[in-house]
Amino acid sequence: MKPDPIPSSEITPKDLYLSRREFLKTLGLLAGGAVLAACAPKLAETQSAATAAPRPATASPRPAVTPFSRATADELGDPLNSYKDITNYNNYYEFTTDKQGVAVLARDFPTSPWDVQVHGLVHRPRTFSVDELIRKFQPEERVYRLRCVEAWSMVIPWLGFPLRKLLKEVEPAGSARYVRFEAVYQPEKMPGQKVPFYPWPYQEGLRLDEAMHDLTILATGLYGGELPPQNGGGIRLVVPWKYGFKSIKAIIKIELTAEQPATLWSTVAPDEYGFYANVNPRVDHPRWSQRTERRIGEFGRRDTLMFNGYAEQVAQLYNGMDLRLYY
Repeated sequence: MKPDPIPSSEITPKDLYLSRREFLKTLGLLAGGAVLAACAPKLAETQSAATAAPRPATASPRPAVTPFSRATADELGDPLNSYKDITNYNNYYEFTTDKQGVAVLARDFPTSPWDVQVHGLVHRPRTFSVDELIRKFQPEERVYRLRCVEAWSMVIPWLGFPLRKLLKEVEPAGSARYVRFEAVYQPEKMPGQKVPFYPWPYQEGLRLDEAMHDLTILATGLYGGELPPQNGGGIRLVVPWKYGFKSIKAIIKIELTAEQPATLWSTVAPDEYGFYANVNPRVDHPRWSQRTERRIGEFGRRDTLMFNGYAEQVAQLYNGMDLRLYY
């Protein structure tokens, strides 16, 4: 089946998504809370916790959520992963390397209020609250496949908006070529950040044209609800044609730069994790094949698709590049 130009589910009515809690109340899902999930670690270069932390938030017990999505499958016909799978099988090294332990450790991590600073080579630098971004850009539901570099995958119904909308708001300078993302650094609440092996906080980066592509979104929720902490709340990046570690969680800074930024995984293990991280079944990880993947909740394995199945939409971004070298 040929992919749609923008693989997504039916659009969530924009007039309903006025704010996180108002949206949930309108759908009758819950009266103000959060819970949800996804794939890939998060990290970056060392920086002061005082300058990197979001506004203080008070943790409170999170009420149960009834998952709801207008979609039942992606544009290839593959069914959504269950809400339980998505919120209880997570790579999030800031908390733990145990995928099934993240949800427990992140349960009371405060994700609201949450601010994101957008700065660097822009004409209108600003700091936005996530609630402000939701009101301004009115997130829609996007059903995307998520392919982890560890060769497992999911199908997730995100709520989010194209990153290009936020970048246009701050007016990139002509010299801007890359976008650098930085995650929150709070080792007192994220025990994995006490591990000295990684250059915390988590950092990631995209070329500007990749960041401006319509498939690239900032996710503020999933399965019709808020974005739970184990999935990257308050706000995370989702780049569906790249391995999951590129989709940095708990973002607090977005910086436009002229030079390619350092990223956590390409800093720690440059021979294993390149800057581009495009899903490519023909380029193996040094320690395992990328030709097949295990869809969580299924038995057996399936073939990995080039660019995770989004080649028709994104392959032109890499014309003339040897994808065996720019991995």
